[in-house]
Amino acid sequence: MYVRTLTGGLAAALVLSLSLTGGQAVAAPPDAEDAPLAARVLLYDAGGSAEFRSAVDRGAAIWNESVDAVELRPAAAGQRANIRVLADNGWPRALPTTLGNGTVYIGRQAVDQGYDTIRISAHELGHILGLPDRKPGPCSSLMSGSSAGTACKNPYPNAAEKTEVEGNFAGVLAGRAPGAPAEVIVD
Repeated sequence: MYVRTLTGGLAAALVLSLSLTGGQAVAAPPDAEDAPLAARVLLYDAGGSAEFRSAVDRGAAIWNESVDAVELRPAAAGQRANIRVLADNGWPRALPTTLGNGTVYIGRQAVDQGYDTIRISAHELGHILGLPDRKPGPCSSLMSGSSAGTACKNPYPNAAEKTEVEGNFAGVLAGRAPGAPAEVIVD
């Protein structure tokens, strides 16, 4: 059914395109194939992140510097955010709903134990971008999370993590089927 609908839609678009061009086929510019796709913009609301607001903004900026397929932007007043970021007294965790959507908790328990707030923020946002924990792991792996120890301050994803996020957001976005249970990732 989906293929038939898609095929019908493509045929209608082709007919419309041909009628707009006077019945002649028009070639795409030579470099259109190589043109990068626009980044998928995800809005985040860090209004509930309390004292961690600047760390959340920096964690989002690190992802923006690291990947091209997705861009994290603060939600403006009245905009619906894909990602809510909250502070609480528990352990940091992410509750993704679908790829690029969910809630992040910046838990004070880990901060009180000496874990870096920017690394926590970037790590938890990594879960929303589709990355799993990679424990135990070295400090060079952002998704190694707490297993890298409190001395680890590295908030940057490694090459494999960047590639995985690029793949997650390339082309058709994959997500859980509607109604599928949310996954809770506690670090």
